[in-house]
Amino acid sequence: MNTLKHPFSRQLLLAIAWLLSGLTVAAAGGAVQVGDVIRVSLPGEPALDKTFAVDRQGRIHLPEVGAINLAGLDEAAMASKVRATLATAFRDLANLDVYIHERKLLISVTGYVQQPGEVLLPAGAGIQMALRAAGGLRKGAQLDKMQLKRGSQSTAFDYKRYLDSGDTDLLPPLTSLDTLFVPASPMIGNIEVDFDQAKIADAGDAATDRAAIKVFGEVNHPGSFSHKADISLVDLLMRAGGVTRHASVDQIRVISNGEPVLFNLKRYLDSGDTGLLPAIIPGATVFVPRQDESVKSGANTVYIMGEVFKPGAYESPADASFMDILANAGGPTRFAESRQIRIIRANGQVASFDLAGFTEGMRRGIVPNVQPGDAIFVPEKTDVNEKSWLKVAPNRAVRVLGEVERPGRVEWSDEMSLMDLLAHVGGPRGGADTANIEIVTPTADGGTRAMTFDLDAFIRRGGGDSELPKIVAGSTIRVHDLPEDPTDNKSQWVRQSSDSSIYVFGQVGAPGRYRFTDDMHFLDILSAADGPTGSADLHNIRVSHRDGKTARVSRLNLALYFETGDENLLPKVRTGDTIYVPERDRSWLDQPKEQTIRVLGSVNKPGRYAFDDSMTLLDLLAEAGGPSEDAYVEKITIVNLSCCRNQARTFDLVEFSKTADFNRLPVIRAGDTVYVPNEGQSVFEKARVAMDDVFKIISIASLLGVL
Repeated sequence: MNTLKHPFSRQLLLAIAWLLSGLTVAAAGGAVQVGDVIRVSLPGEPALDKTFAVDRQGRIHLPEVGAINLAGLDEAAMASKVRATLATAFRDLANLDVYIHERKLLISVTGYVQQPGEVLLPAGAGIQMALRAAGGLRKGAQLDKMQLKRGSQSTAFDYKRYLDSGDTDLLPPLTSLDTLFVPASPMIGNIEVDFDQAKIADAGDAATDRAAIKVFGEVNHPGSFSHKADISLVDLLMRAGGVTRHASVDQIRVISNGEPVLFNLKRYLDSGDTGLLPAIIPGATVFVPRQDESVKSGANTVYIMGEVFKPGAYESPADASFMDILANAGGPTRFAESRQIRIIRANGQVASFDLAGFTEGMRRGIVPNVQPGDAIFVPEKTDVNEKSWLKVAPNRAVRVLGEVERPGRVEWSDEMSLMDLLAHVGGPRGGADTANIEIVTPTADGGTRAMTFDLDAFIRRGGGDSELPKIVAGSTIRVHDLPEDPTDNKSQWVRQSSDSSIYVFGQVGAPGRYRFTDDMHFLDILSAADGPTGSADLHNIRVSHRDGKTARVSRLNLALYFETGDENLLPKVRTGDTIYVPERDRSWLDQPKEQTIRVLGSVNKPGRYAFDDSMTLLDLLAEAGGPSEDAYVEKITIVNLSCCRNQARTFDLVEFSKTADFNRLPVIRAGDTVYVPNEGQSVFEKARVAMDDVFKIISIASLLGVL
């Protein structure tokens, strides 16, 4: 293969070949060539009334006579030769017509195309139409090194240059039997793999390694690039995707002919002096080094550290503000504690700044002025799950203890309230005593002050934030838990003060000490103690009030309350009071005589009975089991106990049963005595006994007299 390297020689050869081909065609006078279509028309012979294509050997194949070589003949000579050949098989050829029906080009397209092989093109077709007929170029084809082979002669041309300029003179003309070869780019390697044109393009476009310009280091797309006339270092860097943010642009190295040259891109961009650009020759090497880590310092340097997106040292002009510096550092991250930003002055002083409060309008102060040499520190936000408490100083923390979901140390800010603090720790638990929250706050003189807060009452009355206790940094909040059932663990009693307790004794389901508030009433505490038992005396419940200077006991007839529903019967109980529910069948010594009535004599169950003003003598006799069989009910005696004088009256129960006059019932009060005499104490019975005795004596005397 004849290889032409000089561009001028290649163009001259293409021009000569084109002129020669034109002269050949002109000399041939439109000669028949391979690929042309010949029309043969002989009326009466269907087999000779159609078109015939000239094959690669320059022949057409006619029926009855076989192949006829027509290549190189003009149209008249072609017609004569066809007529003479057909005359051997046909007699009447007067109406025979033979002419060139269509001019065609038979081209072989090989190499890196989609469908290599022979293609049939119309006359005048060019390189681009031949490539399209072959299915187009494959990815990775070398566009600037295509070859056109005509016989033993090979011509190379730059198809890429034609695509860039659109100049058709850069492409050689086509004739039949030409071979178009498309080479593969050396960048695709020696193994057939799936082609990634993006990666190949990023790796450069050099055709040969020797003349390629290698660009690597801190560029976005290092690779080998082809050399072009008047190419500069800036052009190469742009073709390599530009430098990265880590590139040391003032230390770029260029090696040409074995001589290294140092290039300062920053200086060139600042000055625009093209004389600073180094010469780029084929085979040069460009290396962009990585910027070395070094300590930055200077007279105008400001340092920003901590939770910002781009911490580091920054050159600060004299009019740069705190917000300018923070914005240049990318601003705080989502982990930044923007309420505790520190400005460390060059003289060692430390100033604090609440950025969150400033942006929310709660801190109407002046943004701190940052001078050269100062350092801005943005601390990390403390996570609620952070186990270490060392990240929060004691002078800005509040301790929350007891029955809350997440007890511990919490960072405090003055715009927070007690409700904010309780919500931050998850709120009180189900067993928390929210009516007695203890708060200990430090005072200005170095002491402490303790207080108790009733959260339940605050929420019920809908209190405002101004009613909440003042919390400052360093305070301690303790939320007690409600004691457990004392029947299970009496040691829990020590966790409940006497000032918040009430005592229930006697005939109740669960006697003991119970938590009580002034908003509760008697029935609440009685229900908490599981109510009275079956043997409880509901008529004589006692409540001992301990809130005064002297002892005071209230009596309650709970049975009467249940009958009437009168709330005035219920006593007012307070914390510290004692409730006693006596037993119904208790010892008679527990009841004073002034509160009972004694039933004596001929009754079935004599004894002392409780009595109230709603009862009558009949009720009392019925409770005592009624009179016995030998009772003398005509003369029941009632002894009244009064303040002034004692008196006794009799009552005839038999007469009352005949008349049913309730006005005859005697009035009975607590402390009285009812006596039902025996029949032997009646006058009639006494007379009968006396007469019986007399008769007995007379009988004995008569018996003795007879004897």
